[in-house]
Amino acid sequence: MEGTLSTDMLCSRTAGNKFKWQQWLVLRMLKQMQKGYLEISLTDGELIRIGDPLSGHKARIRILNPAFFNKCVFYGDVGFGESYVDGDWETDDITRVINWFILNIDNSPTISGSRRRFAPLNILKSINRWYHRSRENTLKIARRNISEHYDLSNDFFRLFLDPGMTYSSGHFNRPDQSLEEAQSEKYDRLCRQLQIKATDHVLEIGSGWGGFAVHVVKNYGCKITTITISEQQFQYAKDRFEKEGLSDKITILLTDYRKLTGQFDKIVSIEMLEAVGHKYLESYFAQCHALLKADGILGLQVITCPDTRYDSLRKNVDWIQKHIFPGSLLPSIAALNQAINRTGELNLIDLKNMGHHYARTLAIWRENFNRNKDHVKKLGFDSRFIRKWNYYFSYCEAAFYMRNISVVQMIYTRPNNIAY
Repeated sequence: MEGTLSTDMLCSRTAGNKFKWQQWLVLRMLKQMQKGYLEISLTDGELIRIGDPLSGHKARIRILNPAFFNKCVFYGDVGFGESYVDGDWETDDITRVINWFILNIDNSPTISGSRRRFAPLNILKSINRWYHRSRENTLKIARRNISEHYDLSNDFFRLFLDPGMTYSSGHFNRPDQSLEEAQSEKYDRLCRQLQIKATDHVLEIGSGWGGFAVHVVKNYGCKITTITISEQQFQYAKDRFEKEGLSDKITILLTDYRKLTGQFDKIVSIEMLEAVGHKYLESYFAQCHALLKADGILGLQVITCPDTRYDSLRKNVDWIQKHIFPGSLLPSIAALNQAINRTGELNLIDLKNMGHHYARTLAIWRENFNRNKDHVKKLGFDSRFIRKWNYYFSYCEAAFYMRNISVVQMIYTRPNNIAY
């Protein structure tokens, strides 16, 4: 059966399952998404074909449980992801499936941030919105949100990250470059743009597992204070600094950025701003202004969404926010600059787009993760958890690959800093 599906055809396919009207509605909406090519294999063996089979963007879905349609109707893209984790559908390539939906985002009823004005799916979206807003990053809840993801297990993250334990996008200079080399290059590019000197005292907001602090001390000889609210990251990084003999140069604190005092020559934050949330962006930058010396420089690496979609995204919730990074929100570049302008006088003086580097980074993480699935299970994580993380890696990889989101390095300093 090709392309266009009539209402009668769709209705005839729904006989024999209790989610017949949900199936009819979902298929009716999907057939309006004609960019690329999607094949859907139903539980009765029927094959639905949507779009152009000659397209370079092809994806296939096999429905294993008609409950898939019910979850899409009631919870949209969140339900779509949850139904994959539940085993209601399968595919040979999750990334291609998400690519197809992103390609059709202007007419997609299942992706948060779609500009489609009306979509009869995601009926119960207010439930997920309420749940997301209940996890806004107050001082108390922020620590719980971070712990939910980053305190899973240091041994778990070691299974897919590079040897330096860096959990952010690398910067690849050549096709054969390793992930470890790309992470080192990412750090070094940021250091060069910050003009870090041996006499500097640097502040890092968001320690991770200590990779940046180790890099900057070993390569530039400066002092650094690094902060985190993840207890597992704190202990891992503290032990790492001691083992490498760097404790005299590195101070690590288990504290929230809002509680910090002092003055620093340089401030750096690598993929931490996504965890701040819209409500606290101005608080974050007001604190940066207070902590940065008059001639200091601020360097950020942050995942961003398009300016045109920011308002829609901040008013809704997607699968990643519900299941992977609670309380998070991808800011847009305009939202970041507006928050900075309202709280001080820092000027943006350099911006580097690295989105395609993140797609490659995520692909490597996913490959490492799946190569170590047996070890993941030995740590106590089940098959459902593995499906969840595969969906997470693929979801994000597709978003970067399709340029739906990006990651940037941004450098700020105050007016009259003629030394920069």
